[in-house]
Amino acid sequence: MKKKKSHRLKSLKKIILSFFFILFLSGLFLTYELYSRVFQSNVSLDNKKSDVIYIPTGSDFLDVMDILNSNGILINSNSFKWVAEQKNYINNIKAGRYRINSDFNNNDLVNKLRSGAQDPVILTFNNLRSKEELAGRVASFLEPDSIDILNYITSSSFLKPLQLNNENIACLFIPNSYEFYWNTDAEQFAKRMIREYRKFWNQQRKMKAEKIGLNFYEVSILASIVEKEQNIKFDERPMIAGLYLNRLKKRMRLESDPTLIFILNDYTIKRVLDKDKKLKSPYNTYLNKGLPPGPICIPSINAIDAVLTASKHNYIFMCAKEDFSGYHNFAKNYSQHRINARKYQRALNKRKILR
Repeated sequence: MKKKKSHRLKSLKKIILSFFFILFLSGLFLTYELYSRVFQSNVSLDNKKSDVIYIPTGSDFLDVMDILNSNGILINSNSFKWVAEQKNYINNIKAGRYRINSDFNNNDLVNKLRSGAQDPVILTFNNLRSKEELAGRVASFLEPDSIDILNYITSSSFLKPLQLNNENIACLFIPNSYEFYWNTDAEQFAKRMIREYRKFWNQQRKMKAEKIGLNFYEVSILASIVEKEQNIKFDERPMIAGLYLNRLKKRMRLESDPTLIFILNDYTIKRVLDKDKKLKSPYNTYLNKGLPPGPICIPSINAIDAVLTASKHNYIFMCAKEDFSGYHNFAKNYSQHRINARKYQRALNKRKILR
């Protein structure tokens, strides 16, 4: 009896030990499974260290899954979905631009997307001719399309408080590099540009504008002409600005060829003809006195500062130099200007530049 009882106890112990061993192995397996789902790398970027995804405004979790899968980012979609559900990301989708690293696990990826920790874009714009080009440039960096941006910055509700209009709205935008979040909307973009504009027009620049008798918008309009008159030799810009200020003070027409090219909208023109000077347009500075109603491009900071620090002299005429160096011959009277103009015309003819 004792032997049988001892044998039963040993068997029971084996069963109990086996049961706990199976539980232990199951626990290890579950722990490993959970660890793998959460912390094992689940991103494939084709040997790239990182990549960027864009989650549009209004996206839901299915949209996010489509974005990740269509870009081939997830190794295991089910494990990502499980972690997203556990961390309630499926109900906390945040639009934006996100940089995904190749060593991200599901926990890293969900935390990044759920927190809305976007990676900003650097929006740079310069050498733009119009508000339409600006809208297109901005739309290539931010989520809103060019039509949304253009419609907002030309709306009366936006223009009226700023005392701007459709002709001079481009004066508001200061070419530079700016950091934005990708999902910045048209209104947020415009308000940021207002802040940057006011920051740009500091007390020092305000005093300089007042000294030359122009408001901020007029400075930008004149700067746009200076920029197009001299887009090669920047050191000559203050001289050109001084010439136009002299003409404005004398109530002379500015007679700027770039304003005619702006009207014609043909920037391949190298030679302005007499017939161009008769074009009927408020931008024709050969027919109209004073500044045109708006800028002929979005002027650079360099051109704006050239107007604010314009050279003081008595020149009222200029003509491109016949050596095609990019510089100009300046004159104080029309007779000297005619001599300079003839030299340049002969040089154009010699090179067979007729238009």
